[in-house]
Amino acid sequence: MTRLVVRPAPAVSFTLHKRGVVTGIGLLVALALAAVASLSIGSTFVEPGDVLRALFDIPTWADRLVESRIPRIVLAMVVGAALGLAGALLQGVSRNPLASPDVIGVSQGAGLAASIVIVSGAPIAVLPPLALLGGLGAAAIVLLFGSVRGNRFVLAGIAVAVALRALTEIVIVGAAPIDGQRAQIWIVGTLAGWGYDEALVIAVVIAVLTPVLLWAGRALDTSALSDDVAMAIGVRVGPRRLVMALSGVVLAAFAISQVGAVDFVALAAPQIARRLAKAERPPLFCAAVTGALLTVAADTAARTLFAPNQLPVGVMTAAFGGLYLIWLLVRRKR
Repeated sequence: MTRLVVRPAPAVSFTLHKRGVVTGIGLLVALALAAVASLSIGSTFVEPGDVLRALFDIPTWADRLVESRIPRIVLAMVVGAALGLAGALLQGVSRNPLASPDVIGVSQGAGLAASIVIVSGAPIAVLPPLALLGGLGAAAIVLLFGSVRGNRFVLAGIAVAVALRALTEIVIVGAAPIDGQRAQIWIVGTLAGWGYDEALVIAVVIAVLTPVLLWAGRALDTSALSDDVAMAIGVRVGPRRLVMALSGVVLAAFAISQVGAVDFVALAAPQIARRLAKAERPPLFCAAVTGALLTVAADTAARTLFAPNQLPVGVMTAAFGGLYLIWLLVRRKR
């Protein structure tokens, strides 16, 4: 007689650290305040109270003004969240705080493809998909030459990034001045002229990858272990590392393909979140909110500090990132 044994499915559990939860809530509050401030500041100043009334559908004189600013703020949040997640995944699996899309060549691959599209006069509709393919192609080259671990991964990425950047400069120099300037602005990264459509594309990618991100939140807990120890406890190190690295690359490539290379967000956001949460590895949720906060703050500064002229948001994120790296160097020296 054959017995049928039904085993219960293993329970899915998550570990919540008190410091991480408090940090996440604090970052969400800071992001909300930054969004309200960004909606208030502009060519016409809107009182924060009027902003809140407009958001809650209470009639006010600033309704249309606030509504015109919301798409850009939403896009900044989504882009920053995607880049923060991408940086956290790449830094977690490689165990290297320098691993980020703008260091390992994803941004440069997308920039090269976008520059070719812009200077060739091709329809603008093909720019995002070709930029996406350029970013993914650059990442594939890096993964081919460098293992997803430590310094080799970063060094391979830097080599590919430098080569792709040189090719991009050749394309821009040989183009008409106006086309070269347009390509350069895209490469730096800008949110001007974009809105809900671009935000929706990135948000859908994040939503599709949410199950992987939930799994990665637990998988990253073992990233600090050596390969021998991880394999001894039953962890399939290679496939796990590859899935998380590919997820980070896809998130970054989609974000960059929509708005250009917004540098340093993916580099700095995970490390800031890790220090705030006092965690051994970058917490994914905190990294996402930190990335959104940095991008909203940088975009607000880019469009207001030099008004009526507006700077690309990538200029401000690069400036913030440079100051952050200098602070890290001074702090480590002390």
